Amino acid sequence: MIHRFYILLIILCTALPMQAQSLRTGAEQTEKLLPLLKGKRIALVVNQTSIVGPMQTHLLDTLLSLKMDVRKVFAPEHGFRGNADAGETVRNGRDVKSGLPILSLYGKNKKPTAAQLADIDVVVFDIQDVGSRFYTYISTMHYVMEACAEDGKQLIVTDRPNPCDYVDGPIREANQKSFVGMHPIPVLHGCTVGELAQMINGEGWLKNHIKCPLTVIPVEGWKHGAPYPLPVKPSPNLPNDQAIALYASLCPFEGTDISVGRGTYMPFQVIGSPLLKGYPYSFRPQPLPGFDKNPLHKDALCFGNDLRQVQAPHGFSLKYIIEYYQAYQKQGKAERFFTRPSWFDLLMGTKQVRLDLIHGKDETAIRSRWQKGLLHYKKMREKYLLYP
Repeated sequence: MIHRFYILLIILCTALPMQAQSLRTGAEQTEKLLPLLKGKRIALVVNQTSIVGPMQTHLLDTLLSLKMDVRKVFAPEHGFRGNADAGETVRNGRDVKSGLPILSLYGKNKKPTAAQLADIDVVVFDIQDVGSRFYTYISTMHYVMEACAEDGKQLIVTDRPNPCDYVDGPIREANQKSFVGMHPIPVLHGCTVGELAQMINGEGWLKNHIKCPLTVIPVEGWKHGAPYPLPVKPSPNLPNDQAIALYASLCPFEGTDISVGRGTYMPFQVIGSPLLKGYPYSFRPQPLPGFDKNPLHKDALCFGNDLRQVQAPHGFSLKYIIEYYQAYQKQGKAERFFTRPSWFDLLMGTKQVRLDLIHGKDETAIRSRWQKGLLHYKKMREKYLLYP
């Protein structure tokens, strides 16, 4: 069976353009992965991005077809199929196709329990990240690493490229630790999940500084700074490359009165509010299956900007947050802007950005506060780079 699989893979790859042939994610390198799994009882941490090869076969289906002993699946935020809303509890269930149990890591239980790992030898983490500190898949990976360390289980990270590969933004401060900020890293961390896993181990960020038994299968044919358009949307409200590129700079709006387009077919590509009637573009958030069931400003006409064709920031930008806060100020409604100030601070990783905005500082002045921290982080990051 394995021999026939390799023959089919060779045939399919020869039909691909040369650029597509040159890049192979960790999960696609079965010649490296299978020897690590043979004879082992396996759990997967996967979602809809965990695809293999030109046919976009799910890693679970691939491993089962190769007679690997997969026992269960752990699902992150948005679930195994990636269709749960942001923040929506993901429930336990079973995969319809394979019948395997699906155990939620988003809800009450964010960390695999000892009982859930008791019949497992090795865990495979294969999820596409988008390079932002507050994108919770890396927080799930942290807890999986911690559980594996505590229970003596091997973790394999099958790596994937970073599609928003910059190092920028404020470093998360110690008093702002949360599930949207597990690590003292900038908003845009400039790492793949494999590099981050090595960093988490190497910097002693797991509880009690324990170390996870870790193997990373690196991406072939990719290096830092190279573009990587995603073949599958990584979560319900990041439907395309433009949304992913804007995500880091727009996500802090989630702590404000500004809609980021949830409830439209352009999430993280349009922004606005019912209060900004002088803006040229308008949209009306509505419940949308597969996107957002209960969006901010539901059914209200919002006025703002259409960012679908703009040049996305090459890094992290405060441009839109400053502009929209000042627009509220001009209307005498600044107190209505930060609707969830604590959430805004958690996303930023610091209270200082919000306080600087309130005190009227421009982007240059605000950014100057985190430059020293960024330099320190960049130096530390170099130790863990797999694609220099």
